Amino acid sequence: MYYDQEVNSVFEELGVSEAGLSSEEAEKRLEKYGKNELKEKEKVSVLQLFISQFKSILIFILITASVISALLGEVVDAIVIIFTVFLAGILSFVQEYRAEKAIELLKSLTSPEATVIRDGVEKNISSNNLVPGDLILIETGDRIPADARIVKEFNLKIDESSLTGESVPVQKNIEALPSETPEADRTNMVYTGTAVAYGRGSAIVTATGMNTAFGELAGLLGTIERSRTPLQESLDKFGRWIGIATLIIVAFVAMLGVFYGFPLLDMFLWGVALAVAAIPEALPAVVTVGLGLGVRRMVKRHALVRKLPSVETLGATNVICSDKTGTLTQNKMTVEKICVNKQVLNVTGAGYSPEGEFFKGSDKVSTDDSHLQILLLGAVLCNDAGLFKENEKWEIKGDPTEAALVVAAAKAGLHKVDIDQKYPRLGEIPFSSERKRMTTISKLEADSGSFPLKGLVAFSKGAPEVILGSCTKIFLDGEIKSLSPEMKQLITGEVREMADQALRVMALSFHPLDEELFIENNSSGDFPSEKIEEDMVFSGLTGMRDPPREEVKVAIQKCENAGIKTIMITGDHKVTASAIAKELGILKKNDLTLTGSELDSLSDAEFEGEVERVSVYARVYPTHKLRVIDALKKKGYVVAMTGDGVNDAPALKAADMGIAMGITGTDVSKEASSMILTDDNFASIVAAVEEGRNIFKNIRNFITYGLSAHIGEVLIVLISILGWQILPLIAVQILWINLITDGLPPMALSVEPPDSGIMRQKPRNVEEGLITRREIAAGLGIGGLIAFQALLVLTWALDRNFSIEKLQTLIFTLVVFSEMFNAFNWRSDRYSIFSLGIFTNRSLVYAVLTTIILQLVVIYVPFFQTAFRTVPLSLSDWGVILPLASTTLISMELIKYFSGKSSQGKTKEKTNFD
Repeated sequence: MYYDQEVNSVFEELGVSEAGLSSEEAEKRLEKYGKNELKEKEKVSVLQLFISQFKSILIFILITASVISALLGEVVDAIVIIFTVFLAGILSFVQEYRAEKAIELLKSLTSPEATVIRDGVEKNISSNNLVPGDLILIETGDRIPADARIVKEFNLKIDESSLTGESVPVQKNIEALPSETPEADRTNMVYTGTAVAYGRGSAIVTATGMNTAFGELAGLLGTIERSRTPLQESLDKFGRWIGIATLIIVAFVAMLGVFYGFPLLDMFLWGVALAVAAIPEALPAVVTVGLGLGVRRMVKRHALVRKLPSVETLGATNVICSDKTGTLTQNKMTVEKICVNKQVLNVTGAGYSPEGEFFKGSDKVSTDDSHLQILLLGAVLCNDAGLFKENEKWEIKGDPTEAALVVAAAKAGLHKVDIDQKYPRLGEIPFSSERKRMTTISKLEADSGSFPLKGLVAFSKGAPEVILGSCTKIFLDGEIKSLSPEMKQLITGEVREMADQALRVMALSFHPLDEELFIENNSSGDFPSEKIEEDMVFSGLTGMRDPPREEVKVAIQKCENAGIKTIMITGDHKVTASAIAKELGILKKNDLTLTGSELDSLSDAEFEGEVERVSVYARVYPTHKLRVIDALKKKGYVVAMTGDGVNDAPALKAADMGIAMGITGTDVSKEASSMILTDDNFASIVAAVEEGRNIFKNIRNFITYGLSAHIGEVLIVLISILGWQILPLIAVQILWINLITDGLPPMALSVEPPDSGIMRQKPRNVEEGLITRREIAAGLGIGGLIAFQALLVLTWALDRNFSIEKLQTLIFTLVVFSEMFNAFNWRSDRYSIFSLGIFTNRSLVYAVLTTIILQLVVIYVPFFQTAFRTVPLSLSDWGVILPLASTTLISMELIKYFSGKSSQGKTKEKTNFD
């Protein structure tokens, strides 16, 4: 990659001179290497993608059932089934199609034009035509068009946050580096898609197109298979289970009916009706609506879901891998500590808003303090950054580190615009990676207020060891004094202490100049810089960092309470990452922090043995993030990954739940994700998890509700045939029960709000699927109860010699009303309807009332009496049906009551034992 070679060797190996490539040679290389653009892998066609949405077992059974229903004349039922199947399929197809467009957006991050030296002449060409060996020129504001080795630089700083996650622009140089240097530390290289934050330089292109760092990311993104969500797996598993079980039971009952003498054709029609009724054809539609309504609620809580099944994935998530910069932190460098006059001051306020105060301990410090004023004056004058307000929001221009100093000064009333105008810069010795310092010269007038300086003054800022090494004096107690070795030792100790707190430390100094000597030498252009930067006066230290978001610590604690582990994955240095992680509560005692290089040294087996102990990954690359996610998923964890940069996109797509930042996130990260946080707030993930858990709870509850109805119907028919050789329900009645009980009530159950304490429960085990033994037991219990109710009505009707039509009408109506009572049971599987409040879910009340009205129409309207073979029921008939049907609700309320008492007793026993 040329980073380990001297500049001359790079020129020689790439066959280029300082005059650049010739046009002829550039054309040859373009034919050899191809255009400098990202190429897509061969994709699945649109038709194949659409067809893939209908591959689940449940969908196949439903389509088959709809065809049979249509052939048997049940056209309405067939249309409903087909409509719900295709609606769900089309929604999934649209989401998948958009997600696969992510790689195309990578192209937009390459620079459309590049400035090169060809044939010894500076030219602007399309970046697509760059080739290895091209000599490119770059300056502040440019986006790097290709991977390149720097050959010249003038205070060049590159913002690589979109690629590496590094929060601070990287200072570049031309020195050769050791061959084992990690990619993020190759300070003599620039990479496609990153931006020049400061300075200028020239570089030789070393890689283009898919061979660049961005190209590797594009390759990763294009080949990663997005995992199926737990909900998709659960629905398929449930579909297979209920499909096989239904076919076996229906075939058995149909053959039994033929054995008892029922006509073969009637039993075939009945068997198909019972099969269609037993298979929950409304399930895809209800799940889709439930997810859709959950998505609407999540939007109000700043979470935008791109793939509907992913909503439920959040409810099962037990690990969140979060990027640091801009996700856990504000991505705004902020001065937090200032050391002046042997005092450490704390600076309040965060971000770029110039609002804050200075404190020593709990005591507020006046901004008129001469020591603070001279330090901040130097910070403003020796600075090229800017601070401005746009659309009621404070923004910066230039290097974030310099901007942090400008903001700190503004908090003390020293606004850069005013200071620059009042004391214009007369001279400058620019920053370089070798010097590690910057010096400017300004003339302070007699009206300098509390500043103890007048006349021509040089101000310097830079690395503490460099600034301190040039100082022979210190501004202390209002006077310029000699800098003693003891004082230097104290300052060095303070630098170490700030660094241990993960603060980026910068030292400042000044030097009063001889005005006549400066003017004389500066006019001739040969004024010696060493004269300016010697015998400097030390003015103080500043400590800055990218602070955590205020609400994140609380959010991480909520995640912990919910059984969710938070892991930080960042491109920043180990010390910085660990300090932030400790402050946020991510890194705890006995937890590990691994760097990318340390991770590389571990085998897969070794890493899988340690992965559960690691809470922080620092200095990592995209491949490392994928390895972390893969190891966690192999351990059985459901992994969510947050991020905002291009570097995060492959991991976002590989994770079970990719969560992108909506404000600071790149288009690539958004398209690769399953969900976008519209406020870039980690705390919004907690709200999304709550919604995800509630959605799955509701889906499970309305499936259990439907399961009890289907089990009840099969048991009623099976026992009636075996015991009395009677068909208690005809085919059209079975289909009607299925249509109205699996229609509106489940839709209403899908909007049930979260149970109290849902975020104090552990994440569900995705291996258990949608239906557990608990749900099967509940379905069998309620289904068995409904069957028992029906058999009581059956014997009661037979004793009174009711006609077969009236008997079937009684059982038909009983099942419908029993299921309406049952719908209220499944608002919650643990809380009583009376504690929840009957009218807190008005949608369910309306759904039940509508269903009851429809059933009454079928019983009492002559046209429907003929179609459904029903007869009117008397008041005495209702006196039997309603009390029996209500036992469905009463029995479940008793179970909830006694199970609640049992849980309380266990809790008390555990508390007393503890």
